[in-house]
Amino acid sequence: MRQLLLFISVISVGILFISRLFYLQVVKENNNNLYDDNAIRKVYDYPKRGFVYDRNGELLVANQPSYDVMVIPREVEPLDTLEFCSLLKIDKERFIDTYNKAYRYSPRLPSVFVSHLSKEDYAVLQEKMRKFRGFYIQKRSLRHYQTTIGANVLGDIGEVNNAIINSDPYYKMGDLIGKQGVEASYEEILRGVKGIKFIQKDRFNRNIGPYKEGKFDTLPKQGKDITITIDAQLQAYGELLMKNKRGGVIAIEPSSGEILAMVAAPTYDPNILVGRERSSNFNMLLRDSIAKPLFNRSLQGVYEPGSPFKLMNALIALQEGVMTPDDAVTCYKGYRYGGRFMKCHCNYGTRNNMITGIQRSCNAYFATTYRKILDKNGNASDGIDTWSAHAQSFGLGNFLNNDLFVGQKGRIPDRDYYKRIYPETFYSTYTISNAIGQGEVATTPIQLANMLAAIANRGYYYTPHIIKKIEGETLPEQFTKPKYTTIDRQHFEPVIEGMLQVYRQGTASSLQVKDIDICGKTGTVENFAIVDSLKTQLTDHSIFVAFAPKNDPKIAIAVFVENGYWGSRFAGKVASLMIEKHIKGNITRTDLEDWLLWHSLENEYAKPYSGKPFGINGYTTLQVIEEKEYLDLKKQLDKINKVEN
Repeated sequence: MRQLLLFISVISVGILFISRLFYLQVVKENNNNLYDDNAIRKVYDYPKRGFVYDRNGELLVANQPSYDVMVIPREVEPLDTLEFCSLLKIDKERFIDTYNKAYRYSPRLPSVFVSHLSKEDYAVLQEKMRKFRGFYIQKRSLRHYQTTIGANVLGDIGEVNNAIINSDPYYKMGDLIGKQGVEASYEEILRGVKGIKFIQKDRFNRNIGPYKEGKFDTLPKQGKDITITIDAQLQAYGELLMKNKRGGVIAIEPSSGEILAMVAAPTYDPNILVGRERSSNFNMLLRDSIAKPLFNRSLQGVYEPGSPFKLMNALIALQEGVMTPDDAVTCYKGYRYGGRFMKCHCNYGTRNNMITGIQRSCNAYFATTYRKILDKNGNASDGIDTWSAHAQSFGLGNFLNNDLFVGQKGRIPDRDYYKRIYPETFYSTYTISNAIGQGEVATTPIQLANMLAAIANRGYYYTPHIIKKIEGETLPEQFTKPKYTTIDRQHFEPVIEGMLQVYRQGTASSLQVKDIDICGKTGTVENFAIVDSLKTQLTDHSIFVAFAPKNDPKIAIAVFVENGYWGSRFAGKVASLMIEKHIKGNITRTDLEDWLLWHSLENEYAKPYSGKPFGINGYTTLQVIEEKEYLDLKKQLDKINKVEN
């Protein structure tokens, strides 16, 4: 009996071991196990990243070969450290730090030891790599920006961090990922799919050939090419006009929502964020906390919209039936309420209807309009919610659900917002600054440009977007389906007529362009900063919005120029020129071009940091650049115009 039990036990244990072995080697065997097998080396084959073209087919971003020195820490054998460091052009301290970092990441997985070798360094190192066990060279592609413009549009690529590695298993230590702009927004499309080769190693850690004859190897899939909506020449032109200035410019095609230009000033050459110098150059840009070149003012700059917001109040008043286009308001050089006075530039006793109110940017007219909207039913608490809902239907006060990597919500306040300040009673005069686009109203340049596109379309807009075409794919419905505002179509005509008169005989009459009916609105916004712990008023911001032509809109634009004095002085000139450039392809208002190239606002931006009282040492007059710099800008301008023509 005991012999039988022993026999059964031996048989059972044997069956158990055989079953387990069968399960491990046959049933459970799959290529995922290969990643954990120390006897198999994993070699990634990186695909070429997709190209980026502008709307006219101009190549903006291509690739160039790059060589990285990789390390597998547990396979490293004793080596001549000084010789290796000399070949890599690093010091011993960096060698030790990088090795320790790679070991902490994983002693058995490859990590980037030194990235972006030049072709010359690669050629020298390749001949001696056999001396350095545990290290090998991996080839992949770096970006090659074919242009010096559009840094905020195109973005750049850089190494992944631990947070990305932990959240997305696709990425490994040393992999590259889109960090900003289009590179980040369309990372999964542009990056392609890595291939992998599994190499069998012997007990001496030597490669002996492909694992199972390459059965589990995969080939890389090249990233898809994309075409973006940006017009490279219009973008270059806008960036040149904004030289020596700070602000944001967004131009949109109303009929599609395609972004024609997205200028953030100041800008930089995207090529400085490529290769081994990327990290130091990025830190240099990041440390510039004054000019903030990495801050995309066209998408992230949140400003009071100023007088352009009067267009919104006019539309809401018409929709709510509290004003007609012919209703007139008498202006006594401003609007008085309580003990305060909201001044404007109308002559004393001027009578303004809606069209002339927009044309002259009359504060009295729009303060009256705003109060009538809120007080329509005798309850300003309900009125502010009605007003807010109309404004938000234009995409204001919230993210636009676009495909841009960064952005800000802005702010369109409602009753809930004001309950923190006015918990009990609420009157329209409490928020009268909203009538002229100040107070608690805040927008970004892209939101204002989108608002103008909706006005140009007489009541609808397409979500602004940067993608025009993806190789082998169709655009998402969110970019092709119109979104309707709460304002009926017929109410747009008197507002648009008022905007036309702004150009013909109003605040932008000096900015007219021959043969183009431009509809626009100037804006001037007060600008405050904390200087020596005190709230100090600086030079006003210059704002301008417009679309053209009136009856067949091809472009809607919003321009913000920080510390630009008033709407038509800087922002209006930029807008008129970019409209003419887009519609005609050439410029007749060369006087405006010259004025913008000659004049700088750098002195204005230096005021809070100068240590000098404001208004002296030439600060009250515009700064004119040196002739040498002007001639250089003129050459760049001539080059842009030559390419365009």
